[in-house]
Amino acid sequence: MRASTLGNAMHVLVVEDEKDTAESLVRGLRRHGYDVAAAATGARALGAYADTDLVLLDLELPDIDGLEVCRSIRAACDIPIIAFTDRGTELDRVLGLQAGSDDCLDKPYGFRELIARIDAVMRRARSRPAPPEPVVERGPLRIDTATREVWLHGRWIATSRKEFDLLHYLASHPGVVIPRRRLMAEIWGDPMRHHADCSQVSRTIDTHVSTLRRKLGSGAWIRTVRGVGFTFGQV
Repeated sequence: MRASTLGNAMHVLVVEDEKDTAESLVRGLRRHGYDVAAAATGARALGAYADTDLVLLDLELPDIDGLEVCRSIRAACDIPIIAFTDRGTELDRVLGLQAGSDDCLDKPYGFRELIARIDAVMRRARSRPAPPEPVVERGPLRIDTATREVWLHGRWIATSRKEFDLLHYLASHPGVVIPRRRLMAEIWGDPMRHHADCSQVSRTIDTHVSTLRRKLGSGAWIRTVRGVGFTFGQV
């Protein structure tokens, strides 16, 4: 799927400090009809992302840690982010996802794969469901979607973006067993990735569930259904 070139091209911000890599990527994206801008530093990226539809973010930047740039953008808005890492480790991909990126690729990557990933990320962004109910209340647990705050027995519970999204999604479907692959699709992105990535995201889900149980003070809030997924409980 190519971006339109008839005045409504998708705006992409390329955040990449390697000049040759950035120029090559910008040229390729423009050939596919995207309206592309580039930033060579994290500081410039943070001043330029507001008017874009998609951010392509190298996590190894010369000034600000790319993970921090990702977190800052995600804290401010829901612009889709695809991150890149040249370290090639599972931990770096997991950190990129946990920082708020919608996808994370190892460098070097194939340009055709990148275009496919962009299409997948943008399809998900365009098909996001209608805004959820403002407040989800389950017994003493209160989840406020407007402020993205979680309260339990009147006490504020600090959560990361993904922790909040995961808890809210489960609490919005009480009594329903949510398969892991569905959580991958709804919270972490496209489930039709290759097997290694699915295993990686599955472990990330386990980590987030464990952290939420600890923060909520009980494992009964999120129950594991062995071999299937998770369901929301109530204490």
